[in-house]
Amino acid sequence: MAKVRWGIVSAGNISHTFAKDIIYAKNADLVAVAARQLSAASAFASQYHIGKAYQGYEALFADPDVDAVYISTPHTLHFDNAKAALLAGKHVLCEKPITTSPEHLLQLSALAKQQGLFLMEAMWTYFLPAIQQAKQWVDDGRIGDVTHIKADFGYPMPYDPNSRPWNINLAGGCLLDMGIYPLAFNYLFNSSTDYSPHIIGRRAPNGADRDVVMALDYGKQVSQLHTSFDVRLPNCGAVVGTKGHIIIPDFFRAREVSLYHIDERVEHFVDNRQGSGFEFEITTASQAILEGKQESPIMPHSTSLHLQQQMQDILAAF
Repeated sequence: MAKVRWGIVSAGNISHTFAKDIIYAKNADLVAVAARQLSAASAFASQYHIGKAYQGYEALFADPDVDAVYISTPHTLHFDNAKAALLAGKHVLCEKPITTSPEHLLQLSALAKQQGLFLMEAMWTYFLPAIQQAKQWVDDGRIGDVTHIKADFGYPMPYDPNSRPWNINLAGGCLLDMGIYPLAFNYLFNSSTDYSPHIIGRRAPNGADRDVVMALDYGKQVSQLHTSFDVRLPNCGAVVGTKGHIIIPDFFRAREVSLYHIDERVEHFVDNRQGSGFEFEITTASQAILEGKQESPIMPHSTSLHLQQQMQDILAAF
């Protein structure tokens, strides 16, 4: 089987999940890792039996044996890292949020198309089998017309203005870090952009957003979304319709999903994943690259652009 040869940009926490899960993607190999410090890259490479370790990302981008890169640097570095990778001829899978402004996303999208390369925001939730099952139930009319969408995602993050999650110079705040999950969940089940937003937001002393409640009124449908650095939220997703409803515990990393008619659970799906769940997006992205695609139909550039604009508008509302 043909395989895409991947390199990892940054040896941070989330890169470990990628390295652990790629072994379950049959069309992908992890061949290199780069970090700011060679010691960090070497330790990471040793832990996951990766052949090459680089100090600095440019060295990785210059490696002819690397086809694609996974970028997991802080939010504010995504644009420059992705741009450099694309200019070097590498396909790009970039952690969410892919950029910190709609303008930067448009530039990356145009560059990827110009270079004939694949570019995708790593919205791993979209590729989870349980989420795909929920989408299929909705598309098949199993819950009737959608009337409500509910999703929340929050974990307590001790306030430290110098830490990456809180640092405003690194695009810190709960909306870009965690809030993108409920927003993306909502958009998967309702792609309309015609809504009236009602936003309640709270900010930390340094100005970073710490708790954001979002009610989006679409007329015949309402979405209730919440994200927070203050508390652990239920982290549940729900899609409610005229004939039934769907409940997804821990929707952002969903392993299971249930379909209800009133109080009766009529179907229950549990995936048989081997890894943490990253393997599904890795497999899909790798297959798209092997097929010469420049976008994923599941997570196209247009979806990333919508989320970028939506987050910008929400932050400006409080």
